[in-house]
Amino acid sequence: FDIEQLRLWQIAKMQRREQIETIIARRSIDIHFQPIVDLRSGHQVGAEALSRFEESPVRSPDRWFADAASVGLGVELEILALEMALEQLRLLPPSLYLSLNASVEAIASPSFRGLFANVPAERIIVELTEHAQVNDYPAFQRSVVDIRRGGVKLAIDDAGAGYSSLQHILQLKPDIIKLDIGLTRGIDKDPARRALGRALLRFGLDAYGATFVAEGIETQGEFDTLRSLGCPAGQGYYLGRPERLGMRHWASIAPLPR
Repeated sequence: FDIEQLRLWQIAKMQRREQIETIIARRSIDIHFQPIVDLRSGHQVGAEALSRFEESPVRSPDRWFADAASVGLGVELEILALEMALEQLRLLPPSLYLSLNASVEAIASPSFRGLFANVPAERIIVELTEHAQVNDYPAFQRSVVDIRRGGVKLAIDDAGAGYSSLQHILQLKPDIIKLDIGLTRGIDKDPARRALGRALLRFGLDAYGATFVAEGIETQGEFDTLRSLGCPAGQGYYLGRPERLGMRHWASIAPLPR
């Protein structure tokens, strides 16, 4: 960088930090919930909390969280999103669990475990994304053990998307494995995807007794194929879009798609 480029970079970083600080101060995160459905019975078994941001410019949630991390506020923004999702747990039917996304840094932070002090921990699942890098598994395992001891379950997100997910599964022995949308998409038309999906399901069930959730189900064919492979649960636009809790009836049972 020359001096002018460095100055512009510093200004842009300062502006990003101010935007994130504004979001945190205003609590301007809109939490949506996407249903998770038992593929065999049609029972709605849970909901995943997803953050939507109201501030300008319009950008994906991943971009906002990445910006927050780049200015040292990533954990603070994540903790706020988790707090806001947990505040709405009481509005979900008691038969449903709540699935929350969290980074390695957030899970390892001192404030994370305290989030679940006043909620029924047995209804909480924490999803660790496949893209999260774990540099020290023994140290991270201690953080995970602490929250699991309290009743919270652990899920590994994006399984089938890359090598990291297999490392997370082997090292952390999750309760739930979530099949990546890249594997789910077109699984009814692609023998290779079906074979990989079948292998992952067998691996998780045989090795850990883990349950599975297939992400990104968008067609009847994908739904039928995943159910025939024995995948217990799924989510996706075919089963229900992310919405605010007040925008739909969150019944404990959803009809099977036809």
